[in-house]
Amino acid sequence: MTILVKIADLDLSGKRVLVREDYNVPIKDGEIEDDTRIYASLLTLNKILDTGAKVMIMSHLGRPKEGEFDEAFSLAPIAKCLSSLLDRKVPLVKDWLDEIDMENREIVLCENVRFETGEIANEDELARKMAALCNVYVNDAFATAHRVQASTHGVAKYAPVSAAGPLLITELKTLSRALKDPAKPMVAVVGGSKVSSKLTILESLSKKVDQLIVGGGIANTFLKAAGYNVGKSLYEEGLVEKAKKIMAAAKESGGEIPLPVDVVCAKEFSAHADASIKGIENIEDDDMILDVGPETIARFTDILGQAQTIVWNGPLGVFEFDRFSAGTRALAESIAISDAFSIAGGGDTLSAITKFGVSNKISYISTGGGAFLEFLGGKKLPAVAILEESARAWAAMERGREY
Repeated sequence: MTILVKIADLDLSGKRVLVREDYNVPIKDGEIEDDTRIYASLLTLNKILDTGAKVMIMSHLGRPKEGEFDEAFSLAPIAKCLSSLLDRKVPLVKDWLDEIDMENREIVLCENVRFETGEIANEDELARKMAALCNVYVNDAFATAHRVQASTHGVAKYAPVSAAGPLLITELKTLSRALKDPAKPMVAVVGGSKVSSKLTILESLSKKVDQLIVGGGIANTFLKAAGYNVGKSLYEEGLVEKAKKIMAAAKESGGEIPLPVDVVCAKEFSAHADASIKGIENIEDDDMILDVGPETIARFTDILGQAQTIVWNGPLGVFEFDRFSAGTRALAESIAISDAFSIAGGGDTLSAITKFGVSNKISYISTGGGAFLEFLGGKKLPAVAILEESARAWAAMERGREY
């Protein structure tokens, strides 16, 4: 059983609390396109603020060049959004590592942690500086719990007390409960651009689920493995053999990876490209597969209609382009009307859920992407493991005070 220090276990009045949230949200022209992750963090922030603590929030955004400020990856839009949602000013602090003046402030947002050298490499010096800012560190960012980085892992080693936030705890409890003994048939949908980033989960899920639906560039790699021409579609040539093995393993376990039988193609990657529906055996060398076709949609819809548990991570096609969004739309709507217990997670998945208006019809929406997948695959999340270590140390210290 996972043992973690919770906010309710601590006296936070007057304390400086450093909170790691995940505000890696889609931003276009300075405007946030989906604030699901920000909104989800409000419960945690309000709980801490209500104790009389002073709150410092950390998050990353995108993949900027480490050690350099880049306006395109600034958290300024996040600070603006938080100020509106919390109905109080949330200043953005650009130079925060050495000291944050909290004298007349209740809450601040620290600029993108990935601007700091050593964040991704989990360097001790950076982690110690982060820890020195606070009396209590709270990790509430389940979506980054699979990363061994300074703001998710290293700081937890050096902070006086390291706790788990309500959002992270809720994620762990809900996912554990849902996956411990799932109702069958269980169907997983894993989409996205690269097999490599989701290889472990594909291998694991192929042995656990009754049906594993793959989409996007991942599906293209599996189609190539099945002997089909995918034209100039995105796929990973170096993982074709691995895809063959995953399909074989699924079959041996009594499961199946149903591949598209028809697709929507274009000659260029563009929102305005001419779209054509083709049988998978008719793909030409200059075709790009950008969505699944109507026959495939019907087949996938039927599979989902029979499911009792559905796990969804990733789109079936380039749903951002309306003419290539039919597959992902049908997927979202099929899950929404299903009687199955449904779990959805991942950045693109959250965007699709928002775009197609089904957020209130999914049983549980996880804020996690990579962490969501690794947890499903049975892997221990490093950020959770370090919090467990801290909890054991804290519990021992508390026992010592009792004597």
